[in-house]
Amino acid sequence: MRKSSVWFFCLAVIGLGVLGVLPDVWASGGDLHHEAAEIGKHLGVLWVVPFACMLLSIAVMPLAVPHFWHHHYGKVAAFWSVAFLVPFAIGHGYELALYSVVHTIALEYVSFLILLFSLFTIAGGVCLRGSLVGKPVVNTVILLIGTLLASWMGTTGAAMLLIRPLMRAISHRKYKVHTIVFFIFLVANIGGSLTPLGDPPLFLGFLKGVSFFWTTKHLFVPFVVMSIILLTLYFVIDTVLFSKEGRPESPDAGQDGKLRLEGTFNLLLLAGVVGGVLMSGMWKPEGGVVIYHVHVELQNIARDVLLLVLAGVSLKTTAAEIRRRNEFNWEPIVEVAKLFAGIFITMIPAIAILRAGMDGALSGLIAMVSVDGVANNAMYFWLTGALSSFLDNAPTYLVFFNTAGGDAQFLMEHVHTLMAISAGAVFMGANTYIGNAPNFMVRSIAESSGIKMPSFFGYMAWSVGILVPCFVLMTFLFFR
Repeated sequence: MRKSSVWFFCLAVIGLGVLGVLPDVWASGGDLHHEAAEIGKHLGVLWVVPFACMLLSIAVMPLAVPHFWHHHYGKVAAFWSVAFLVPFAIGHGYELALYSVVHTIALEYVSFLILLFSLFTIAGGVCLRGSLVGKPVVNTVILLIGTLLASWMGTTGAAMLLIRPLMRAISHRKYKVHTIVFFIFLVANIGGSLTPLGDPPLFLGFLKGVSFFWTTKHLFVPFVVMSIILLTLYFVIDTVLFSKEGRPESPDAGQDGKLRLEGTFNLLLLAGVVGGVLMSGMWKPEGGVVIYHVHVELQNIARDVLLLVLAGVSLKTTAAEIRRRNEFNWEPIVEVAKLFAGIFITMIPAIAILRAGMDGALSGLIAMVSVDGVANNAMYFWLTGALSSFLDNAPTYLVFFNTAGGDAQFLMEHVHTLMAISAGAVFMGANTYIGNAPNFMVRSIAESSGIKMPSFFGYMAWSVGILVPCFVLMTFLFFR
């Protein structure tokens, strides 16, 4: 990727981030908030077609037309975005269409991308060197460490920190895909279930009033059960494959000295990112700015600017040799930025319909979570999880949080319902590449390093075969 393209992308991210500090000169008369809140009641399921086509493009085109996809995936994402926006603007007015896009970009996509960009950049400046050889025990320990870290530095932070050391450890191995898949299961998803710092859905619950350590207390046992099952299964699979490979020794074993970290200053920057995210949830200042009727809160602007500054400090202070050893390049974040822009925009009607609840086209689904006014916790777990597998798990969590009453104090007392919603949103984000942001990032980093990852449906074969039986067990143990 050319350096000019990298800087153009960085400036674009920064430009999006500081957009929120512009005065509200774009705001015009009329109240679109109510229209946007009510539009889900009037949308049929056909409005979800562009989003479904966006997902199918991600699933099918890399296999069917790989050369075209590699060079034009951004154009494909733009096409499906336009395929939704043009009919929507014609049918419901360009003002509502513009408001919906600005709302999604300013409040969701920009913050999402800046967080990924900062974690990707900063973690890419930390290099674990030394004789780290990819034997089953070593690989399992790395997965365990990542799983434990994820709840405290976020699934994205833990994944970005450990994916490159893990890939270096298994670089001499013939069978690598299973290791990356289990890394996505554990580090990029299930590991983030214990605190609001771990995964965005839980952070939204924290903002709604759920106590910080509520999930630590109530999801600890499900977390332990899932982690033990998956780590044990991984160790068995990796041991079998390691023996099948002839128990190979790494050609670099013993040549790089003892294990040591380089670029450790970046760990302080990672802590700064975590602190910035936590600050944005606890600090409630007055003010903010309005961009076309969309209010961007001051704490979110401050957080995004802080994250960009921390990423800039990492780029400035980290030796180029460290990033070279990490095989660091910008393609993974560029791919995520382009594809998730299309996902976020085409997802607008699906989220709106879900938020309409019993008044929307998917009322049949919403009705399944309650029987004669009594919460069906198993359905809360499975519906929250199934929709989180394909939609953004944060708004999906909010939909079912509100469906269950939306009162944090009430839900914290009705333990199993909130457990089901929380576990479904976090655990089942592992079901697809797009279920949680770090899934796709890990896949992209692995492929940029030469590991041929499964296709969209190929990955789902792993998740359905391994995770779904675990989720059935979770249902019988915790959510009946």
